[in-house]
Amino acid sequence: MGTRVSYPVEVKMKAIEMRLAGVPVKEVMETLQIRNRTQLKTWMRWYKNGEMKRLEQPVGKQYTYGKGPHSQDAFAKLEAENRYLK
Repeated sequence: MGTRVSYPVEVKMKAIEMRLAGVPVKEVMETLQIRNRTQLKTWMRWYKNGEMKRLEQPVGKQYTYGKGPHSQDAFAKLEAENRYLK
């Protein structure tokens, strides 16, 4: 099994912009050094569905909207940490 590649949000957005401008998938992949065609299709699907938050999620961490680590306030994080430590 290959290693997972984490692409920055900037690369994902550039790939989406290029596809919307009509640039062929193969050219986008070569220009931005994206390994997998399916990955680009997934980003496009998320963009079209308005799921921009998903572009920011790290590899292997699929959060439902509003449930990720960035959506909690400081107090909720401390409560969760306290529960874990008990």
